[in-house]
Amino acid sequence: MATPADQRIAVPIDDPNADTEWNEILRKHGVIPEKPPSPTPMIEEAIGEARRLAHENRLEGKDLDELDDLEDEEDEEFLEQYRQRRMRELSSLQKKSVHGSVYPISKPEYSREVTDASQAGPVFVHLASSMGTNVESRVLSQLWRQAAQEYGDIKFCEIRASQAIENYPERNCPTILVYNKGDIAKQIVTLMTIGGVKMSMLDLDKLLVEVGAISDNDMRVLKRRREAEDAEEERHMSKGIKSSSDRSKPEDDDDWD
Repeated sequence: MATPADQRIAVPIDDPNADTEWNEILRKHGVIPEKPPSPTPMIEEAIGEARRLAHENRLEGKDLDELDDLEDEEDEEFLEQYRQRRMRELSSLQKKSVHGSVYPISKPEYSREVTDASQAGPVFVHLASSMGTNVESRVLSQLWRQAAQEYGDIKFCEIRASQAIENYPERNCPTILVYNKGDIAKQIVTLMTIGGVKMSMLDLDKLLVEVGAISDNDMRVLKRRREAEDAEEERHMSKGIKSSSDRSKPEDDDDWD
């Protein structure tokens, strides 16, 4: 006896997510699942929220002089709120700014100036190279001086690595040690992971935020980020203008000789 033919009907499905009448029928009978909701509204909502927050926070990181320059562009009451906030922040920083320069320390001072001092707040130590040819160590020394001036509420120390730790390998210089509450909270050997010889204050800011020495919305951090973003945008615009100018130049007349 012959086997009866399969009576099932093959359902042609090209794209189950396509908006077709046939797919609607299949969804109604449960043959294919309901079409997932379009992500477009959620994306648009996220973009709108990001724009709203950017607009609300457009004055973050601006100092008092920059706020004064916006008197003709911003609502006076809105500006005054930021002025008062900046003045409170500056007053708080001035009270905490008890350092202001790099402390060159010796081994007998290490325990007092670093370990004990870290009970009051993070202490950053640069184990410096004793060789003038170590470029990374020279870069870090410059950043240490700038950071000590800007972040007077944080203690920055420097000591020759060979003086702090006997037979400390020169290849490990510079080394950054961050102390907090009497213990080493972070150790970075050479600058390879934080920019190398191109390490900048932006990289150092990230380290300060990471270990909790400053907050991510610190006005000094926000201002530097904004300046870097503005400089990058200007660089891209200049590059675009140059490319456009190069394309508009006539071809060399020598091609027609």
